[in-house]
Amino acid sequence: MATRIIVSLAIICLFFSKQVDGQNAPKREMRGVWIASVSNIDWPSRSGLSTQEQQKELIDLLELSKSYHLNTIVLQVRPATDAFFPSTKEPWSQWITGTQGQAPEPFYDPLEFAIQECRKRGLDIHLWLNPYRAEMDTARNALSEKHPYKTNPEWFVTYGRTRYFNPGLQETRNHVSAVVADLVRRYDMDAIHMDDYFYPYRIAGVEFPDEAAFRKYPRNFPPDKKEEWRRDNVDLIIKQIHDSINAIKPYVEFGISPFGVWRNADKDPMGSKTRAGVTNYDDLYADILKWQKEGWIDYITPQLYWHIGMEAADYAVLVDWWSMHTYGCRLYIGQAWYRIDAESKTPSWQNSDEIIRQIELNRNTPNIDGSMFFSAKSMIKNPLQLKEKLLDNHYKTLALPPVNNRITPITASTPQRATFSKKRKTITLNWEKSEQAKYYVIYKFGKKDLLNTDIPDHIIQVTGDNSFQFERNRTNNPNRYIYVVSAISLTNQETPGVIFKKR
Repeated sequence: MATRIIVSLAIICLFFSKQVDGQNAPKREMRGVWIASVSNIDWPSRSGLSTQEQQKELIDLLELSKSYHLNTIVLQVRPATDAFFPSTKEPWSQWITGTQGQAPEPFYDPLEFAIQECRKRGLDIHLWLNPYRAEMDTARNALSEKHPYKTNPEWFVTYGRTRYFNPGLQETRNHVSAVVADLVRRYDMDAIHMDDYFYPYRIAGVEFPDEAAFRKYPRNFPPDKKEEWRRDNVDLIIKQIHDSINAIKPYVEFGISPFGVWRNADKDPMGSKTRAGVTNYDDLYADILKWQKEGWIDYITPQLYWHIGMEAADYAVLVDWWSMHTYGCRLYIGQAWYRIDAESKTPSWQNSDEIIRQIELNRNTPNIDGSMFFSAKSMIKNPLQLKEKLLDNHYKTLALPPVNNRITPITASTPQRATFSKKRKTITLNWEKSEQAKYYVIYKFGKKDLLNTDIPDHIIQVTGDNSFQFERNRTNNPNRYIYVVSAISLTNQETPGVIFKKR
């Protein structure tokens, strides 16, 4: 009987799969939020908190993310050649305890804790690293004796008041790739994520000090092609990181969140109709399109932190441009809910409807599979009732993260022995854990409903547990409703659903 139920559900899902594309709330959609640790932007709220305080703050942010109906956490775990996890390669982050190199007390692994808490709640987790930044402020920061600068100062250069790995050296590429490989090998994450900080943003009138590396390791680039050499440096580290991830866990994604403009059209006919003062290609030496074309990255999240109609960099123009330049990559849009402010000098940001309009535009533009929002502390502020607007409309239902076809797929086993039990005030659903499953989806159907698990309105919970308890009342009566559970694999493939039977 159970086999017939599973097959029937699979057929129904297949039959309806083409009919849900136009729904206002898709079942598969990236809804991510960045949790920034650098300078204690989001978490921990300040350095020196106790272990218990740090853990409570993170749990509160994860619970808040769930209440916004988000599904992905992008957690910054290496903000400046430091670590939010025990590492033999780099010191503990100063933004945990206040002192670089000092472990949390009582000891715990913040990254392992974050992963476990995300999994409990059915949240994906992407580990956010900065590749080159080594020291935020050389005039103020105190480096640990375990910092790579202390052992290999020749790998680094100083630009302004910030210290960076020299991108022209193979040693730096090896080190960063080794840090990534260590993370991928030891931890259960869904993706490695890097943002827009490759070569640093320019300081007016100051040349980045990599001339010595260019002369020593020109790699056949002539003296007048230094900018091409810089782009090749970044190409090399991106490919090396991709290859490292793929060799260890080919099912882990590699994503980049670039600055919102690749190139302006006045520099390149392929560029966008923008007048950005900074671009990825010309200033940060990040040839994002090449990485997409070569298959070195699996998703992109351009940071479109501008409003619709902005003269120099119109959100609508850039959404359209990026949608036409995906080259098989998943495309999510980075959005700036931190800009919402009733006192903003920009009228568009004086109302949270700007984010709502942007989400509508994303959903009506081909090749866009969702959003990531900067940053988590804005959820706490809930600027101008953004949360209520999201939940009343576009995030009314839960959504699962998209499947990424660039990674090696993993299939989970279908849940077994799905049963329910009733008590006077509660109903409990139980099932056996599935192999290769990271979490489970619970659906609720009326007795007369088609059991179509492609319609997100029927999702009532996504959880890492293999049980779910809720209040017993008229709207949750198993005599009137059918409950179904499916498993989500490590790569977000969903198994057929299984109907709960009375124990």
